[in-house]
Amino acid sequence: MGTDNKDDKNKPEDVCYICHRPESKAGRIIKMPNNINVCVDCMQTTFNQLNNNGMAFMMDMPNMENIKDEMIRRQTVKKSRVKEDSEEERQEEAELTIDKLPPPHIIKSNLDEHVVGQEKAKKILSVAVYNHYKRVFSERDKSYDDGVNIEKSNLLMLGPTGSGKTYIVKTLAKMLKVPLAITDATALTEAGYIGDDVESVISKLLAAAGNDVDKAEHGIVFIDEIDKIAKKHNTNSRDVSGESVQQGLLKLLEGSDVEVPVGATSKNAMVPLYTVNTSNILFICGGAFPDLDRIIINRLNKSSSMGFQADIKNMYKNDESILEQVTVEDLREFGMIPEFLGRIPIISVLHPLDEDMMVKVLTQPKNAILKQYQKLLRMDEVDLVFEEDALRAIAVKAVKKKIGARALRAIIEELMLDIMYEIPKDDMIGRVIITREYIENTGSPIIEMRGSTKRIGQAPLKADNV
Repeated sequence: MGTDNKDDKNKPEDVCYICHRPESKAGRIIKMPNNINVCVDCMQTTFNQLNNNGMAFMMDMPNMENIKDEMIRRQTVKKSRVKEDSEEERQEEAELTIDKLPPPHIIKSNLDEHVVGQEKAKKILSVAVYNHYKRVFSERDKSYDDGVNIEKSNLLMLGPTGSGKTYIVKTLAKMLKVPLAITDATALTEAGYIGDDVESVISKLLAAAGNDVDKAEHGIVFIDEIDKIAKKHNTNSRDVSGESVQQGLLKLLEGSDVEVPVGATSKNAMVPLYTVNTSNILFICGGAFPDLDRIIINRLNKSSSMGFQADIKNMYKNDESILEQVTVEDLREFGMIPEFLGRIPIISVLHPLDEDMMVKVLTQPKNAILKQYQKLLRMDEVDLVFEEDALRAIAVKAVKKKIGARALRAIIEELMLDIMYEIPKDDMIGRVIITREYIENTGSPIIEMRGSTKRIGQAPLKADNV
């Protein structure tokens, strides 16, 4: 008995004919004629292939050798396809070079397709981005090394909510195919306190770049609500979310090596750290800066003269373009520290949207909300038409809400709720016409059937009313 057990231990293990794994690793081995052993996993794979390809597969595979060759061939084809797809994606996401860098007028024309108005702001941003990436490429290419170093110029965007600050930056980053991180300054606090420290901004950029440090070092960071970290006035407590955050951002804006955690917002022993240099990262700060207009008006009134040609003190009260006269001193009085302002030399001002601009926002951009709803209804083979008076009525409502272009989506979503609910019920509906009466709640939209015209919930209209 003891000799038999010893012989069993010295006996070599059965090996799978297909994957070449021993029984100790592959598990149960099925023994087949002609000394062919196949593990359960490979057998199941073979059955799956038979089910997928039917009898044709069996006719072509008279023995296990052919099955093995076929499996290897299909795995090779699959890997080659994955490799081709990854190469195509890599070509599409090719790194931005000086040859691929579009000039300012091309950048602005692309922004014009998505953002309505704000002509001066788009021009300032186009030139700033163009000069920034020329600076980056000049540092890479030794042929541009003539002893002159170009300093980095970050950007500050001022404008009311809904004027397009974030959307412009998103469109810009998508056009240039560079990683973009959007963060909210209200969540930042001084290091050591509850909340995100300033280095979490770079962590988000690194995540947007797929943890590729080189790509992250040439990306764009947009810090929104920057006015919320203004220095607090008349406070005796430590300002951990105001001036301290501005102080912490100085090293990022200027350019320094920052150790940031990968996949987390705080450093700990369980998270690896990457070192990211921020010298070539473009920082764009945006904020609404409420009550900044009062500071500008007070400054202008103080500088007004006396006499017949003196400025009237109330002449600036209703001036909607008053933000264009902003100066660094006004921002410093608002609560931004001089060191922070010195690192953001370019100031761009966005204007609030009026009725005419609201109408254009509804219809002209590539991703206009009306075009989105028209596409949704077109999938149901229904045409969606907005009358000119209806567009104007929507714009009037949006301006009254005083939240910019964001009001348009809220209004359209509410208006289209009943229509989107009713349309799928009837396949005979061919067109929906939105009227001013429907916008003002004094009527209903016109529904054109594929042979007659009627209003939702009412009797069909007469032919002379159509």
